[in-house]
Amino acid sequence: MKYAKPLDKGNQTAVTEFIFVGFSRLVELQALLFAMVLSMYAVSLTGNVLITAVIKANPSLHTPMYFFLTNLSLLEICYTTSIVPKMLVSLVSENRRISLWGCATQMYFFTLFGITECCLLAAMAYDRYVAICNPLRYTLVMRKGACTQLAVASWMVGMLVGLSQTSYVFSLTYCGPNRINHFFCDIPPLLKLACGDTSMNVLAVYLVAFLFITSPFTLILASYLFIIASVLRMPSAEGKRKAFSTCSSHLIVVLLFYGSGIITYLRPK
Repeated sequence: MKYAKPLDKGNQTAVTEFIFVGFSRLVELQALLFAMVLSMYAVSLTGNVLITAVIKANPSLHTPMYFFLTNLSLLEICYTTSIVPKMLVSLVSENRRISLWGCATQMYFFTLFGITECCLLAAMAYDRYVAICNPLRYTLVMRKGACTQLAVASWMVGMLVGLSQTSYVFSLTYCGPNRINHFFCDIPPLLKLACGDTSMNVLAVYLVAFLFITSPFTLILASYLFIIASVLRMPSAEGKRKAFSTCSSHLIVVLLFYGSGIITYLRPK
């Protein structure tokens, strides 16, 4: 375990690196876990690269919906890459260490991409709402400039929240155990290792999670309530089927992403 110079308070020393506990207890399954994670990572990268390439190569797909889908694919590539490579190294070797700054960097990018995805999924829900509920005004409302502004705003919110949360977590003192009970530098496991009373920090994390996970989810839910009401008023069964088919894949992604986020970060003790 590495430590820095003693701090002024008592005999405490500051931790300068962390060790991932991860799947270290499953020694006999390390090779299998490595193969599974590597396979899923490769499939994810290949699928998202292909989606982006096909959309860019086909002018007929240069529409708002596919513009947001391109952003989402690029975001997924970055999102998984911020975690999986280090996780693979931990599985295939005994090196489960990460420096303090490396941990802060990983947390920043993970938070950035996670919050950006929350906002981007909300923007995609708004796009579907306008397309189905206000089809005559769709080209006017969802023009190229408006789509770009929504995408840029999503990324900017992610950057600001990622920076503020990471700065807040790493402004704390880490002077005790340095073993993270996780396979990457996430906020809740890090707070458990901080010295002193972290109740206010935990509260701040929950407030940010509530604001930037639940609020976009509420906007998505409201959009889909309007979409469902509009679809049910359609006289044609074929029209209803087409309308629902344009939303089904997005809705599945929303449920998986927000469901796991709410369970992870908003679950009461």
